[in-house]
Amino acid sequence: MDERQTSAELPAGTAADFPMEGIPRDMLIPQGKPEPELPPQEPAPDLRDAALYLNRELSILEFNARVLEQAKDATTPLLERLRFLTISSTNLDEFFEIRVAGLKQQVAFKVAHTGADGLAPQETLARIGAQAREIVRAQYELLNDVMLPALEQQKIRLLKRATWNTAQQRWIKRYFGQEVLPVLTPMGLDPAHPFPRILNKSLNFVVTLEGADAFGRTSGTAVVQVPRSLPRLIRLPKDVAGGPYDFVLLSSIVHAQVGELFPGMQVLTCHQFRVTRNSDLWVDEEEVDDLLKAIKGELSSRNYGDAVRLEVAVDCSDDTAQFLLEKFHLGPSDLYRVNGPVNLHRLAAMHEMVERADLKYPPLAPRYPKRFEQEPDPFQVVRQADVLLHHPFESFAPLVELVRLAAQDPDVLAIKQTLYRTGSESPLVEALIQAARNGKEVAAVVELRARFDEAANIDLATKLQEAGAKVVYGVVGYKAHAKLLLIVRRENGYLRHYVHLGTGNYHAGTARAYTDFGLLTCDKDIGEDVHRLFLQLTGLGRVARLKKLRQSPFTLQRQLIALIDDETEHAKQGKPARIVAKMNALSEPRIIQALYRASQAGVQIDLIVRGICCLRPGVPRVSENVRVRSIIGRFLEHSRVFHFEAGGEKRVYLASADWMQRNFFSRVEVLFPVLDERVKQRVIVEGLEPYLTDNTQAWMLAADGKYKRAKPGSAKPRTAQLELLERFAQ
Repeated sequence: MDERQTSAELPAGTAADFPMEGIPRDMLIPQGKPEPELPPQEPAPDLRDAALYLNRELSILEFNARVLEQAKDATTPLLERLRFLTISSTNLDEFFEIRVAGLKQQVAFKVAHTGADGLAPQETLARIGAQAREIVRAQYELLNDVMLPALEQQKIRLLKRATWNTAQQRWIKRYFGQEVLPVLTPMGLDPAHPFPRILNKSLNFVVTLEGADAFGRTSGTAVVQVPRSLPRLIRLPKDVAGGPYDFVLLSSIVHAQVGELFPGMQVLTCHQFRVTRNSDLWVDEEEVDDLLKAIKGELSSRNYGDAVRLEVAVDCSDDTAQFLLEKFHLGPSDLYRVNGPVNLHRLAAMHEMVERADLKYPPLAPRYPKRFEQEPDPFQVVRQADVLLHHPFESFAPLVELVRLAAQDPDVLAIKQTLYRTGSESPLVEALIQAARNGKEVAAVVELRARFDEAANIDLATKLQEAGAKVVYGVVGYKAHAKLLLIVRRENGYLRHYVHLGTGNYHAGTARAYTDFGLLTCDKDIGEDVHRLFLQLTGLGRVARLKKLRQSPFTLQRQLIALIDDETEHAKQGKPARIVAKMNALSEPRIIQALYRASQAGVQIDLIVRGICCLRPGVPRVSENVRVRSIIGRFLEHSRVFHFEAGGEKRVYLASADWMQRNFFSRVEVLFPVLDERVKQRVIVEGLEPYLTDNTQAWMLAADGKYKRAKPGSAKPRTAQLELLERFAQ
């Protein structure tokens, strides 16, 4: 008999007839019969175990490998494949500039910090090296063996030096003398001419020479830096080209004519090289008096941060490569040999220069929402019901028109907006400037620290200030990443708040390339919440209690964990329980632990994570009920959508935040509920369901951290983005 059995579990009559308390144990067990043994129970998995977490940096590289696979996909238009190849190159550049640079700093300062996955910085760097080299090898193999031959079949040629005919050689020599030579400054290396400062990611050549120059110097080595003012891809004119689209790289032109820079000397070798530097700006925000001036002063130094990677031509000698490594204080593990141009991104210009619509995606024609077509007053449209804008399938124009109208409307008293990335020529910023000139109260929270957009944001902040707008730069120590717009309008003697909340930036360009949701509403509680948020961002004071929004760094993470835990409880009670969440990245350990607990309880969890994912799906007894997929396609998946079954209530939220530490604790982010049932259904049907059934552009994550592309097999091929394009075209 099992001691843990209750009286209700005993055979009929035993509990009543034979009270057990006080009876010797040997009287309860028949003599000569051993006590039954229970099978040993496995201890509950420790959800903090490092083995349950994937490394963030390696997950980024896995994402970039998926981007590169788009370039390999023969069903993608040829020039778009070339574009995906160049995107994988720029992604890798930024990875080294930021992530690898940060790890190298940790190693240099002997920081032993490890993430949830338990990998130390040095071990992570070693794994990055192996994985990044494989990506680079695949990039150049694809370029040389697949892309260039396929382009040539379409009469689009990238001509190498060995293939130039006499007429082309003459034209290139003349082009070099007229357009290139006047702006080059070769640097011969000797005690009076030390190794020059090399600009981040710039094109350079190291040249070895024989003979003496006019002053008798025989150092034998020179460096040629190619200014960024020169175009990297040159189209040959019709009179010398052998076809409609013949191109040469500037690097090939310089290489062919480099002897012109050193008259009277013989060029022995010439090799292109490129160095990647730490590009993360560092400003002590608590010590500076003016953040704008401080960041402006740091921008120039970004181009000359510590070197983190050296790329050289594949045929560069070991001695020359070692010479360059020493000059940049790098080791052998930082050297990457490439079989082609050292900057693949420069080939992206071919996409625009070649006018072949048949080799590109069909032109995008975003649909203009019918409600705005039928009603010329956008304020009336929003008063009638909440409006959902789904970009890029729906136009960004209604939002721009709303702000433009508000800038002119005498009943509008104030416009307040957060600006993270807007572009250098933003129509929204122009509308805000006009509103300020018209006497409106205009407040702009401009995030100066939006990485690689700092210069553009400094420029727009200056323009807004000159027009009379009140401009602040967020909160010291926290990036203002929330996407908020508030218009205060007087109507019938009362003030009404019109609000736009978004998952993406207020950027008309990215609204045509990124998938995002924007919600227009005049809900009273949401309007008051947004008003409180702007008071918090522009003024001082304690955090106000919000009615319907949740905000980081205060309540957002706790609210999401509570929502996940609610599903866990529903599953334990035998109720339907499900979570579907779409985001760009998932890495926050406590959120992952909450998802693991939910999975253990039986909650069905579908995660659509475009990039970083540190959760391991499919681990026995931990994440068997979790499925993770990544969608890579024509548009960059950027929307953040969270759906909870909630006992049949089906709660839906949109947010500016991914599920990452920085979004929860180092940024000002906003999560907002979708309250209108019609809009809620649209978010589910358009923002989640197509991605869960995609079997052509979806990649499924396995427990080992590797992704496998979904295949339709005998099922009908389904592509989420294509289905949405067709849906809105109708």
